[in-house]
Amino acid sequence: MTENVILLFSKMQGLGNDYIVINEIKEELIPENKKPEIVEQLCIRGFSVGADGVIFVASSDVADIRFRIFNSDGSEAEMCGNGIRCFAKFVYENDILKAEKMYVETLAGIKEVIVKVENNIVISSKVDMGTATFNTSDIPLIIEKKEFVDEELLVNDETFSITAVSIGNPHAVIFTENLDEIPLDDLGPRIENHEIFPERTNVNFVTIINHNELEMITWERGAGFTLACGTGATSAVIVGYKLALLDNDVMVHLPGGDLIISIYEEEGKIGAIMEGNAFLVFDGIMEVEL
Repeated sequence: MTENVILLFSKMQGLGNDYIVINEIKEELIPENKKPEIVEQLCIRGFSVGADGVIFVASSDVADIRFRIFNSDGSEAEMCGNGIRCFAKFVYENDILKAEKMYVETLAGIKEVIVKVENNIVISSKVDMGTATFNTSDIPLIIEKKEFVDEELLVNDETFSITAVSIGNPHAVIFTENLDEIPLDDLGPRIENHEIFPERTNVNFVTIINHNELEMITWERGAGFTLACGTGATSAVIVGYKLALLDNDVMVHLPGGDLIISIYEEEGKIGAIMEGNAFLVFDGIMEVEL
């Protein structure tokens, strides 16, 4: 037996990465077993609201609030840099959590988010993305090497120099001279689904402009081409810093806009703070068949 429910939602975007945000802080509006299916339906452009993913605002027992994000294919992701900025703006401006510093539970751990507010509007957010791991068993990769840094990977008879890293979710970072020559729609899914990545991976092609500036395009795991990827930008800068190609503060140019990534070191690990904005596109009401 089906049931129709009415949902209030906000459509938000960070650098063109767009999300449907649903408030479940008081009650679960979409049952857990239905979330992947409903998310996939909601994200289909032209037939529903359309988005790169769906964000759920939930209560937390270990932090101020909980951030859940699902990709457009219905899979749940550990973390999303653009998504968490949309989330922070949503919870602040809707009086769900009226704090300029908030601790947010994610599947990638608790993240500290600091919002900059003017006239009760969040104009930008800084997110401590935490420290990265290059340990292949943590990312994970199916390989005997402890790290996969600037290593060759054979992908359908083509060899790429790849660095694998996780900043809460898996990323493959590939430096290239010219992004215009990268057939992302072809290479992206092939690398994403390569057998070496048992949980798939996000794929980032990066061109370094100078020590404080780079340009990047991303094929996002579970979503495809994306106008921006916060964890991807963070991963690219961390990898560039590790390989002595980049300095501590880097401007990342993405198809949807720019992010500032600032590097720090903590107990021998490399971490980063991401700064950028997010915007409300519209508020809406939709009917969902459960």
